[in-house]
Amino acid sequence: MDQYRTLQDLREYLARLEKWFARPITAGEHPTLYTESSSSRQLICGIQRDDYMFSGDGKWILPSRCHGLSFSAHWQHLKGIHRLKSKRNPGKQISVYWVLSEMDLPDGLEFVADEKDPQHYLLCVTATMRVEELRDKLIRLGDRMAVIRDAQVAL
Repeated sequence: MDQYRTLQDLREYLARLEKWFARPITAGEHPTLYTESSSSRQLICGIQRDDYMFSGDGKWILPSRCHGLSFSAHWQHLKGIHRLKSKRNPGKQISVYWVLSEMDLPDGLEFVADEKDPQHYLLCVTATMRVEELRDKLIRLGDRMAVIRDAQVAL
């Protein structure tokens, strides 16, 4: 394992390695699930109803390449989202959770480029699954994500 002296060293290494996906998260929150206090939108099992395509009864997640959890795939996009999150959460630390594209995603999940912005990706569902199953998969993914704590200094 190499040691990196600066964030630029890490950027150069990752550029050679593969694509990465990141999410700025307020300290203390889960990287892939929401709490009632972290979202003003309707939640089902910690999943924002607007993020995924739910069945009419709200018990199933339907496959969609246009719905999913938001991730940045470029430093400029990440910096913009980080600034926005910092403004909405004054005085709180914002950490950046990230994964490499080559990591083993749980079955039924896939990163898909947003049609409107190639620096923005969605973690989409590719097969119909129960809401609880998606929640379990998002928890597993969150547990395997790396973190840059209090990312303001790094960005």
